[in-house]
Amino acid sequence: MAATSASPFCAIVPPHILDRLAELGHAPARRSVVLDSALREQRLLAAAPAAAVVQRLVRTVADAGHDETLPGRTVRSEGGGPVADDSANRAYDGLGATYALFREVYGRASIDDAWMPLDATVHYGDRYDNAFWNGSRMVFGDGDGEIFVDFTVCLDVIGHELAHGVTQFTADLEYRDQSGALNESVSDVFGSLVKQYALGQTADQADWLIGAGLLAPGVRGVALRSMKAPGTAYDDDRLGTDPQPGHMDGYVRTRRDNGGVHINSGIPNRAFHLAATALGGHAWEGAGRIWYDTLTSGRLAPNTGFAAFARATVATASSHYPAYTRVADAVADAWAQVGITTT
Repeated sequence: MAATSASPFCAIVPPHILDRLAELGHAPARRSVVLDSALREQRLLAAAPAAAVVQRLVRTVADAGHDETLPGRTVRSEGGGPVADDSANRAYDGLGATYALFREVYGRASIDDAWMPLDATVHYGDRYDNAFWNGSRMVFGDGDGEIFVDFTVCLDVIGHELAHGVTQFTADLEYRDQSGALNESVSDVFGSLVKQYALGQTADQADWLIGAGLLAPGVRGVALRSMKAPGTAYDDDRLGTDPQPGHMDGYVRTRRDNGGVHINSGIPNRAFHLAATALGGHAWEGAGRIWYDTLTSGRLAPNTGFAAFARATVATASSHYPAYTRVADAVADAWAQVGITTT
């Protein structure tokens, strides 16, 4: 399914974190805020279909050379061996790991299900404190070394950003308010599943953190977000305290960040974690399959909210496992635990 609207600027570091750092006078964050603002104002479109489609994984990694011009100079292409640049190699491997989950588990032919090449650019900007999906490629900053390290170090960050592309080409969830928070949550879900699949972890073994290892030494925190316990990922003098709620009682109403899409995503994130751990085993096989089939069902409206999405996941579980009502019950109970009823 082709994307029906312009792709939003989807970045891994929430605006509230960079805004706070900028207000504290952190120069790299100030530059990142200005650059992100400019990128949000651009009309970011999905890549046009290739004239000749190659039905296999095709990756290309480019180096922006600390400039802000895309795509940059190609440094590694599909089938080529590792290069001297660790960032390029991590990006290349991350693209492959994300492709592997969607292809091997869900039978998806790349991000658009039509063998879209997977492209990435590393070393974007001057100590740029973010990574983003621009509708056609992944772009990574190097981080500033004080708050964030190189953004290619986290496999779940790569999976998260590429999953925005999957949403773009399927449900095309509007990037604001609850549908935007679902857009972010879906990316966290599949970002975590990419990491779990690569490591062969069960739901109980996974850390359920997004961006573990991204925070520089000295920052009090473990990641950008916790799907298991929203609101506990960091508590630092510079970053502030993780504002994510894990229940509708704490839903944040704000005009910032497109209605708090990076904040309120903690609610559906926790619901997925609860469903995945209740079902047990490998999360990509149980709850992940239900979430993926719901996302790609064609039954979600672009402005789908939490309750409608929750009902859709329960319906998917019921249709997939008609003889095992415990599956649908576990999904419904997971949503109920975050304050969302599905009946």
